[in-house]
Formats: sequence, structure tokens, C-alpha cells
Amino acid sequence: MGGLAPMRITVLTYVDEENGEKDPVVGQVAAALRKNKHTVSVMAIHDDVKKLIAGLARRKPDLVFNLIEEFGDHPSGNMLATGVLDLLGYHYTGCSPGEFYLGQDKALAKRLLAFENVLYPQFAVFSQDKGFESAGNLRLPLFVKPVAMDASIGIGKKSLVRDSGALMRRVLAIHEECGDAALAEEFIDGREFYVGVLGNYDPLALPPVEADFSRLPEGAPKVYDRNAKWEPGSVEHTAITTAVADVPDELRARLQKVAIDAYRALRVRDYGRVDLRVTETGDIYVLEVNASCYLEKNDEFAVAARAAGISYPELIQRVVDLAVARYGV
Repeated sequence: MGGLAPMRITVLTYVDEENGEKDPVVGQVAAALRKNKHTVSVMAIHDDVKKLIAGLARRKPDLVFNLIEEFGDHPSGNMLATGVLDLLGYHYTGCSPGEFYLGQDKALAKRLLAFENVLYPQFAVFSQDKGFESAGNLRLPLFVKPVAMDASIGIGKKSLVRDSGALMRRVLAIHEECGDAALAEEFIDGREFYVGVLGNYDPLALPPVEADFSRLPEGAPKVYDRNAKWEPGSVEHTAITTAVADVPDELRARLQKVAIDAYRALRVRDYGRVDLRVTETGDIYVLEVNASCYLEKNDEFAVAARAAGISYPELIQRVVDLAVARYGV
């Protein structure tokens, strides 16, 4: 990779700065691309397809660096936006609609992991308009979350349930508050790791990053919930920290292998992050596969890249190179 001529690149984001919304990753990615000599424009699209089409036609990018996570109020906005990019014939970084769909339907994702013999928590799905689905007998406690939401939407203190009454209350709350089916999966007690993966034909697993839950209040569930990720004033945000994991080489290699197996099973393109838990007996469970994960320079993916000797501008360029290679340009 590398050595490509500078290109016209449009950074596509759902953040609507005219309404006061900001996301630091947009400026960070744009700055990294400019450092790599590309001609960069930033385009914010919130919910207007016509604006998306007209804006890209005006800019004529050689490549779209896709940071879309939402589109209007639709939770699958990234899938819808990439569908438009495909129809218009633009080249872009990250996953296509199909890969996003595989990752967002967590129940379907688990079935694909099962086919590839990748270990995951046993689960059941409580839909609003379909029959009950189960992968077997579940053991309490259970962790309950929306099937199709990301960014920890619908995940909080009440997500960990220890009896059938609490389970049904949480299921109904997800139906009402998120408008989504509820996924109940066995809670895996153990150390939590995040392994970034970079690549397509020969993916590279980055050094594992571990979450430290030791400073949470006694009795608080050891989960990286929405408060921990997005609410700086919350107890969870202050208490939970992440750092490159200090683990034996054997465990590091096993974590990286499982991450690559899961990444390939869900057909992730260019880059992504795999969330894992390791039990006391050494079993490694895949909790979630995050296609086109968050690229903020102090988040887990970029931190792991730095630990692997990949600077932030180089990381962003690698994503560009991978996308260009896929399209055979």
C-alpha cells in the first residue's frame, strides 16, 4: 500500500454543524488526509438525499471517506447512505450496505459466527412482530440490548437482568423506546478486549485494548454502556478506562486470531473492531463486530494502531489505500 497519487477526497459525515453538532473525528480525518497531500472537502448530510446527490456531483470526488453513522432518524442510516453511493457509482471507504446489514442484525451475525465455529454468547430474540427465536436454553444473568442499534443505544444499568421479570421489563422497554427487537444473551463474566482489524485480503489484527472496570461502584454492571462512551460527566465515563492490554503473547495471539475469524465471517471491509470477552477458563467470546468503527484518534482503534507503530495520518492513508485497491483503481 501507499505511493498513490493525491486524490480529491470528500469526507462524508452525518454531523450537521449548522445545528451545532460536532464530532472531532471529522476534523481529524480531514487533517490527516490533507497531511497526506490529498485535496479534501467535508460534506455534512443529515437527512436530505437530494443534498447528498447534488453535493457529491458538485465536488466530483475520486473517493468518499465515509463517516456516515446515521441518516435522519433511521438507525440503519449508514446502510442507506452507502446504498446511494453504490447507485451513484462512487468509490468509498469501509463497508457496503450488505456488510453493514450483517453487522447490525446481531442475531444474524451470531448465526454467521456459528457457521465459522466462532464462539459467542447464547441468545434469544424477542421481536415485536415475529415469533420468539432462541439458540437454546439460556442461563441467567442475561444482557439485553436492541438487535439492530449501535453506539450503545439502549444499553445501560438495566441491561443486565438476573430474573425473568426483569428480562421482560427490559424487553418491553426496548420495544417501546427503541422500536427494535430485543436481543437477550448470556452475560459473559470476564476480561473485555477490543481488537482492531485493518485490511481485506490479508487483514492485520492490531494489539488488543482492554477495558478496566475496577473503579466502577460496587454492584455496578461491568459493561461499556452508552454513558461510558458518550457522557463525559457520568460516573461510568470517569470510572471505565481503556489501554493497550498487557497480556501474555499466547493470549494476544489467540485474541487476534478470533478477531480476524469474526471479521472475515461478517465480511467486514477495510477496517473494523471486534469486541471480545475472556472467561476465567480462557474461552474467548465474540460480543460484537463493529464494521467501519469509530476513528477518533484517542479511541481504541487508533490507540491500538499507534501501539503497532502506525501513526494517525498513516492509519487514515491505509484505509484510503485499502479502499482504492478494492476498486482496482
